[in-house]
Amino acid sequence: MREVSMVLWRVVCGLVLAAALLSGQPAQAQSSEKRIALVIGNGAYPEGALATPANDAGLIAQTLQAAGFDVVGARDLDTTTLRSTFREFLDKAAASGPDTVAFVYYAGHGLQFEGENYLAPVDARITRDADVPLAAIRLTDLVKPLATLPLKARIIVLDAGRANPFARSGQPLAGGLALMQPDPGALIAFNAAPGTIAPEGKDYSAYATALSEMIKEGGLPLDDLFERVRLRTSELTGGAGIPWQASKVQAPFLFFERTNAAPPAQSRFLDLRDKPIRDFDARDAYLAALARDSMRGYEDFLAAYPGDPLAKRVRAILAARREAIVWRESAVADTPDAYWSYLRRYPRGPHAGDARRRLTHFAAAFEPPAAFAALSYDVPPPPPDEIVYVERPVVYFADPVYDLPPPPVPALFLPPRPVYYVDLAPPPPPIAAFVLPIPIYHPVPLWVERPRYVVPPPVNIINANIHNTVVVNPTAQSVVVTNPQGRPEPPLPPALMGNPQAPAVPVSQPGQPGFVAGAQQLIQQHPAAAAALAATAAALPAAAVLRARQQQVRPPQGNPPSVPALQPGRQPALPAGPGQLRPGPLPQPNLPVAGRGPAAPVPTGVKPLPMPGALPAAPAQRLAAPPGISQPNRPVAAGPRMAPQAPQGAAAETARQAAAQRAAQQRAQQAGALQAQQQRAAQQRAAMQAQAAQQRQSQQRAMQAQQQAQQRAAMQAQAQQQRQAQQRAMQAQQQAQQRAAMQVQAQQQRQAQQRAMQAQQRSQMMARPHAAPQPARAPQHRPCPPGQPFCR
Repeated sequence: MREVSMVLWRVVCGLVLAAALLSGQPAQAQSSEKRIALVIGNGAYPEGALATPANDAGLIAQTLQAAGFDVVGARDLDTTTLRSTFREFLDKAAASGPDTVAFVYYAGHGLQFEGENYLAPVDARITRDADVPLAAIRLTDLVKPLATLPLKARIIVLDAGRANPFARSGQPLAGGLALMQPDPGALIAFNAAPGTIAPEGKDYSAYATALSEMIKEGGLPLDDLFERVRLRTSELTGGAGIPWQASKVQAPFLFFERTNAAPPAQSRFLDLRDKPIRDFDARDAYLAALARDSMRGYEDFLAAYPGDPLAKRVRAILAARREAIVWRESAVADTPDAYWSYLRRYPRGPHAGDARRRLTHFAAAFEPPAAFAALSYDVPPPPPDEIVYVERPVVYFADPVYDLPPPPVPALFLPPRPVYYVDLAPPPPPIAAFVLPIPIYHPVPLWVERPRYVVPPPVNIINANIHNTVVVNPTAQSVVVTNPQGRPEPPLPPALMGNPQAPAVPVSQPGQPGFVAGAQQLIQQHPAAAAALAATAAALPAAAVLRARQQQVRPPQGNPPSVPALQPGRQPALPAGPGQLRPGPLPQPNLPVAGRGPAAPVPTGVKPLPMPGALPAAPAQRLAAPPGISQPNRPVAAGPRMAPQAPQGAAAETARQAAAQRAAQQRAQQAGALQAQQQRAAQQRAAMQAQAAQQRQSQQRAMQAQQQAQQRAAMQAQAQQQRQAQQRAMQAQQQAQQRAAMQVQAQQQRQAQQRAMQAQQRSQMMARPHAAPQPARAPQHRPCPPGQPFCR
């Protein structure tokens, strides 16, 4: 029996150990995560071009490429192309599998209409309010189908809360985007809180740079990342833009991981979430309420600091959020009673026009009847001091009418901003129509890595150089990659460039000029290197490639916003295919796509372009230039060609010398330019290091000052407590002494009363008459009974 028990015990221990080993396996052994992304930047609107959406989309696409996403991106899409691009992405997500994370980023104009959000293509013609659902694309047409797919997570980011120039007639449109609730497993983020708009940037929007910065920080879960994005955006815009997000993502997700070599975090961001708001001072309490971005957090601030100047800013934020919640509940109910209830609370609110449009749809009067079933909202009615902030169609926190105080800077709760984000240079012009701009890629720190369980995306130059700096010059057709030590590197290893037998791209040697790659040099030394530019940009959607081809075959009158104008001396560039390298045969762009009708046939005389995910087998094709326009560095077509006639005599020698001099001058100019660029890069790195050191020192001094202030406050509080304890002890002692004195006095009074009573009794006894003394009687003896000799 004992042996059987021992055997059973060993079996149980073995099962427990096996379970522990299985549970301790790394994440990559349990599942492999695939990442796909769609990035759109629309800015070329006829009503007024936007400066930042295309650049923002290029920056986010580049950041997602480094994080391991298979990115498809485009700019300035019209209605048909944008709708087809969404359909392509949904098909791609459906075929990716349940371990896929889908990321969608849209920058451009966004509108809200009767409780729905819409994305405006560049050809949208919205002259009055009723044109919105006809000319724009409803966001739920993308979000709802994406929610039905079995994916690990869905992240929808809209950088679209802007002042729009549309609908100048009809009922006014509410500003910004409408409040939404994400589906299970999804996160929705806006660049501005629901019902509000954000300011425009110069080269990039503050929201895009903050999002890129926090993604590259590494090790941040989704909620923490977007909370930090809100604080950074508020800091960069002076409180004019306050981002918003709502998440129902349950699966853990990290864009990047921090290795064991990462330095310890110096910020105290978690304090903003954990500590009660009343335990902060007013400035830090505002940052805590902003990080939490909840009705409860803002109300706690007003309860703790109702008279602080920042309370005015908090009331404006709270007013916009309360109105957005009331409107969403009214739009979800979608009844005349619901819209009457909204108008009763906000007769001149941002959504008053939407409410009246819906009442017109129900053929109901704008004024409610004497008795109707008012809607019971989840939030109480707004106090009188909030109404002033929402009595207009558009809520903008930088509006001079509000006169809000500037917000505090979260210096102690966010890490120092990287230097290259402080003055991020705009990207060069895009290489072709619809292609996203390619900014300078600044590397992530060496202690930040992609998670090992992420499925490697199609190879491109960015995701192969996440720790190197990548500079793309489309004009010179050059890609310069520099490692952290300042030495140039080849953009991609030869095997990844499509020619394993070819030698590596030459790099600079000590004392020689750095890596300079023009088109001819790349073609001569590496046959596939002409695709380096395409391998750096985000892949184009097939719909955008087809649209570009149609524009080339039938050019429209004038220069459309999405096609660069032809300049003298320059060739029009053909839109490159996707910028990603994949093995295997090239897909045919004119094949029908699943879920759609057959694509338009390739016009006669036009060579098919590579589709997303394919590498051009030859250098990028170009349109024939008009007569009289030179075509420098154009590759010579294969086949018979005329042999050049050799010059005779001195003329030939002079021509050779002139050509050699020009070549030497070009090489010297290229070497000088590259040397100057390297010097500027070295100076920039030194300045970045010095500024980072100064920021660290200032942050340490600030933390030390705050710690000293906290210590002083703690000592003062302790001394106050000691004084209060001493006062209580003295009061208790005085009370005890008073009680003792009272007891002594009471006893003395009792004794005096007793003495008085005794004296009174004696006086009474003395005052009584004395009786005469009676003579003493002799004792009488009774005779003893018989038989008793002794008796009394």
